Amino acid sequence: MFEEYFVAKKRLYPQSAKGKFRKLKSLLNFVFLSIYFCSPFLRFGRGDGAPNQAILIDISNSKVYFFGIEIWPQEVYYLMGILVIAAVTLFFITSLFGRIWCGYACFQTVWTDIFIGLEKIFQGDRNDRILLDRKNNFKKFWRKCLTHLSWIIVSILTGYSFVCYFCDSISFTKNIFHGEISLHSLGWILGIAGMTYIMAGFAREHVCTFMCPYSRFQSAMFDNNTLIISYDTKRGEPRGKMSHNADFNKRGHCIDCKQCVVVCPTGIDIRNGLQMECIACGLCVDACNNIMDKVGLPRGLIRYDTINHLIDPKPEKKFKLLQPRTLYYTAILLVVCALLLKSLISKSTLEIAAIPDRNPLFVTLSDGSIRNGYQIKISNKTHEKKSFSLKISQPTEAILKMQNLDLSHLEVSPDEVGTFKVFVIMPAEKIAQNTEGRGLIEFIISDEKDEKKVSAVFISK
Repeated sequence: MFEEYFVAKKRLYPQSAKGKFRKLKSLLNFVFLSIYFCSPFLRFGRGDGAPNQAILIDISNSKVYFFGIEIWPQEVYYLMGILVIAAVTLFFITSLFGRIWCGYACFQTVWTDIFIGLEKIFQGDRNDRILLDRKNNFKKFWRKCLTHLSWIIVSILTGYSFVCYFCDSISFTKNIFHGEISLHSLGWILGIAGMTYIMAGFAREHVCTFMCPYSRFQSAMFDNNTLIISYDTKRGEPRGKMSHNADFNKRGHCIDCKQCVVVCPTGIDIRNGLQMECIACGLCVDACNNIMDKVGLPRGLIRYDTINHLIDPKPEKKFKLLQPRTLYYTAILLVVCALLLKSLISKSTLEIAAIPDRNPLFVTLSDGSIRNGYQIKISNKTHEKKSFSLKISQPTEAILKMQNLDLSHLEVSPDEVGTFKVFVIMPAEKIAQNTEGRGLIEFIISDEKDEKKVSAVFISK
């Protein structure tokens, strides 16, 4: 009764494809892998005492560096802005060009394509791999061993590069060659390597079909003007096998060679229409075009096209880049990017916080005045030592005191948060005027370039 729901999916053996989309895919694989593996080794001068790695996620100091941009923990909203830009860009591209992200740029797609390429090097193309898996001999053993060894090497390099984003890559590499690697780093390398080995070597299309949420909601961003992989049913049907001196005036152009199926990395038949598993990689387009060239028919039986143009193949129905939604998404992206850029350019290198003491809330002095204690935290977001001055702007009657330190010379080291204990004393006559038992104290912290104000509660009852 339930057998059809539990039948194991047959293993796919994607066949090599040749054509412009295969070339584009290979080129983008090289570009994306180069960016991933080389980015941790880029240098960017930030001055003395600061890391010179261009892209660094410094977990120990809770900072993120991206060339000239430096993000502190309290500036996590910048990361949110970057995620919003990435999400809107993805939706924008999907609404116009379908799932080209999945087909050309997704991490799973890129690494799976590399693993399949290594498999072809050691085991041959589709038919060779099928025949090899049916045998049990030494040839199969050593070819499989070399395949898995190459996968493991790529997986370890992937894990190693991942860890390089979280530490100084050059020092980390030197430590590895000297055998000085922490268990923590080793665990992350092996963990990422293991996941890469499993996902790209074995899970493959199952990740796109069953694990990736993007494939589930992508159709919500499609409409009849979205560029998708399409099979021209009017031209292709009725399909039939190729025969000598076939008259294509009386039949469809599809010769049912199934080349579009065997090259598909997810194993679907695009002739059945757009499916959730389709990642819009274009390999079926290349395969079909090659067959059309061989039988002397026009290319484009399978192509990137819109549903509107397939239904009514008129020039005015062709895909147009400039559409109303293009303007909407472009406007949203420009606004978000402008706001984020303005915030990054104008962001201050000084952050302060005033934290009142909780125990005791206040102390009554012998002359009837009230004293509150505060911790003043000053974040010096520059790469040089800074000297700050601290004073109270409101109320003017308040008296600021600090033990053993000069209020006009509070020194904070570069990239550090200085913590200073201060006391604020309110005279008895001022307290008598305040029937609520609480008020606000406004502190001003400044250096030669910047000034910040912060308020804190003063409690007297």
